Amino acid sequence: MEKPDSAPIRRYLTDLQTRLCGELERVDGTGRFQTDKWDRPGGGDGITRVLAGNGAIEKAGVNFSHVHGDRLPPAATARRPELAGRRFEALGVSLIVHPRNPRAPTSHMNVRFFIAPTDNGPPVWWFGGGFDLTPYYGYEEDAIHWHRTAREICEPYGEEVYPAFKEECDRYFFLKHRGEPRGIGGLFFDDLNAWGFERCFAFTRAVGDGYLDAILPILRRRIPLPHGERERNFQLYRRGRYVEFNLVQDRGTLFGLQSGGRAESILVSLPPLVRWEYDWQPEPGSEEARLYDVFLKPANWADAQPANAARNTES
Repeated sequence: MEKPDSAPIRRYLTDLQTRLCGELERVDGTGRFQTDKWDRPGGGDGITRVLAGNGAIEKAGVNFSHVHGDRLPPAATARRPELAGRRFEALGVSLIVHPRNPRAPTSHMNVRFFIAPTDNGPPVWWFGGGFDLTPYYGYEEDAIHWHRTAREICEPYGEEVYPAFKEECDRYFFLKHRGEPRGIGGLFFDDLNAWGFERCFAFTRAVGDGYLDAILPILRRRIPLPHGERERNFQLYRRGRYVEFNLVQDRGTLFGLQSGGRAESILVSLPPLVRWEYDWQPEPGSEEARLYDVFLKPANWADAQPANAARNTES
């Protein structure tokens, strides 16, 4: 096929960024996103939008980028070594939301498109993205809703899609050096081109649009819940795992830094406050221990039922 046109992808992504920021401002209640437009010296541009105030969201970043260059960085060619040294064009929107309330989870979403010309024949292109949830205090109701929404997004594309992309998410968002998952997963896909351009683009849009359906009910339930110093300290401790993953393993972070991207935009995903404790262990039987014992374990949440309805509505 001829080179796919990136113009409709860019239009969708910039519109998605606008819609995401609008909904998150409504959740926050008081703050407004700061908008920072930038140009990349090596080619391309982007829009970084950051919310950091005194409202319900402690920090949120919603980034749009459209960059191109003469050589794909190693993070983009690790699974495609035949493309090493090729020119590239990459577009994407990435989002991270860190609520202030420890009982509300951190969430992440990104959708992206890569294209690289080849010496002979049509260019190589693919879509990627997904969303995942990182709770600090686990609620079955939230986990079930999150994964059922993910499954509903995938169902029009085949019954095998959700299990495959859920498994890929569980595999990708796993801290190898800790031997534990970052959270309860969701969807993750990469190198998606087998369905043809239009169908792959439609699925990517479904994932980007579906994130709000997945996260908004959870935030509305958890943000009003009471919490204290104990919960806050545990939230900051578990945020350390998020930082470790982003700086050690995340391919998106590595791609951005290796391609000469804007560091402020790439690292906007990091939380504003975090702590590490040496060899800390949760008290047996506590809510903190339950996160490890129940939620940081492989589970088929889409088919599960809440074990205790009261636990899902009380702090």
